[in-house]
Amino acid sequence: MSVKAKKHLGQHFLTDETIAQKIADTLSENGYNQVLEIGPGMGVLTKYLLTKKSKITVFEIDRESIAYLKGSFPKENFQLNTSKEKFEIIEGDFLKKNISGLFKKEQVAIIGNFPYNISSQIVFKAIENREFVPEFAGMFQKEVAMRIAEKEGSKIYGILSVLTQAFFDVEYLFTVPPTVFNPPPKVDSGVIRLIRKENFTLPVDEKLFFTVVKTAFNQRRKMLRSSLKSFNISDSLKEDPIFAMRPEQLSVQEFIFLTQKIANHDI
Repeated sequence: MSVKAKKHLGQHFLTDETIAQKIADTLSENGYNQVLEIGPGMGVLTKYLLTKKSKITVFEIDRESIAYLKGSFPKENFQLNTSKEKFEIIEGDFLKKNISGLFKKEQVAIIGNFPYNISSQIVFKAIENREFVPEFAGMFQKEVAMRIAEKEGSKIYGILSVLTQAFFDVEYLFTVPPTVFNPPPKVDSGVIRLIRKENFTLPVDEKLFFTVVKTAFNQRRKMLRSSLKSFNISDSLKEDPIFAMRPEQLSVQEFIFLTQKIANHDI
């Protein structure tokens, strides 16, 4: 049995076994015994994850892929442990599931060859559940992977960069060409790894921090004194040099300082 890639699900099945193993090997397995793979398709990455010590849970929305994973996959990989204690298949949309409830508040690493059309949403969900996600690795459209890992001073540095790097250390690992997929996408892919920071809480109100970052980048060409005017910043506070900068010039730490200044101004 084989599975046909479906365009509306953003499916591009990885066919290169060496790359699949490299992606699986990005996981350290330090501090967790659960791994969640999103969008396993025909299980090319799953095979290598099943050689790890962790339990592997896969999230799949495509019924044809689910049928394959339940039927042909265990038979074709009979040498692997695909018992329920080691391997679980969940049908449904990862973005709509409660991670903490599903894994009973255990630590769980997230990995996958992520569908391009929802990859940013997957990252934001990992950030939202960072208390339970110590590690996150996977394949994205190269442009998105670079944006997540980018530092300040770059045109591709933005909301996704700041909000991810506020809580995770990000490493761009390697680039993957279109030729190793079926069907091949029109762009290169990039594999990144996120390791949760030891201190993954902020010294400011997190909701305000998110709002400041998003508001600033919504008008990224403007100085902060203009893009953040909805915060009713006083003329005296606008004289602070940071407000003469543009959002792409600020590091994550400077965005934290900026949020502190705005919060203290409101007191």
